[in-house]
Amino acid sequence: MSKTSQRLQRRVKRQHRIRRHVAGSSARPRLSVFRSAKHIYAQAIDDAAGVTLAAASTVDKALRGGIDGYTGNRNAAAQVGRAIAERLLKAGVEAVVFDRGGNRYHGRVKALADAAREGGLKF
Repeated sequence: MSKTSQRLQRRVKRQHRIRRHVAGSSARPRLSVFRSAKHIYAQAIDDAAGVTLAAASTVDKALRGGIDGYTGNRNAAAQVGRAIAERLLKAGVEAVVFDRGGNRYHGRVKALADAAREGGLKF
């Protein structure tokens, strides 16, 4: 088994362990973060209804102009955090439950969370 597949399996195991305890509702949706090598994605999910309330990523055309150069860094993650906070506040949501997706709360994931907090979301 390769080192990459072992790392993926451990992350998925952590993700399932977190999801047992973290669930979103319409009043307090789950802010889920997915991190790839080149991009970062965030979406607010109401698990009770099975609906995505808002989403933002480095792939969005609205954000692509504001991101300088490489999209897989902390600056781009902070832009996504500000964008998701703005979209959720516009939808009337002020508080969320943070789901780091099995990733460490470090680097890009932390930058996204901090920017969302600065944007007005309460974790």
